[in-house]
Amino acid sequence: MIIVGIDPGTRHLGWGVIDAVGTRLTHVANGIVHTHVQESLGSRLCEIDDALLALIERHRPAEAAVESLFFAKDPQAASKLGHARGVVLLRLARAAIPTFEYPPATIKQSLVGRGGADKRQVAMMVKTLLGLRELPGADATDALAAAITHAHIARVDRVLQAGRVPRGD
Repeated sequence: MIIVGIDPGTRHLGWGVIDAVGTRLTHVANGIVHTHVQESLGSRLCEIDDALLALIERHRPAEAAVESLFFAKDPQAASKLGHARGVVLLRLARAAIPTFEYPPATIKQSLVGRGGADKRQVAMMVKTLLGLRELPGADATDALAAAITHAHIARVDRVLQAGRVPRGD
């Protein structure tokens, strides 16, 4: 199953695509959408939407994982992040891609085993689980972490729904 992970942001939006087959995860692609900060917020949101449309058309993900909002001290930054998330969720809905949202603590717990893990620990697990030689930028790494989290959770959900214990893939 092709899964796209997205780490929303109005200045830097990370994305990562993986293929999950059983317990095997394969890195497909990743990147960062860098918007032009001198442009208006509306123009930057259009840049994000255009980039997501191209990403969806190219990789045809079956499902998406989006990092959800976390409590921010800066209300203006949280508001802008909310705008970016809105564009992401709208684009995914228009493409009829089932979308799942995960808070940062859940992503950290899924990859490292601790909800309070630091970014470096999460990055090292992304590198290890996907067999990457080098880590992509931080935003793309966070997006890949969201995709990996969804692959783990979706697999467990499928097993529970089927009412069976897997023998290994």
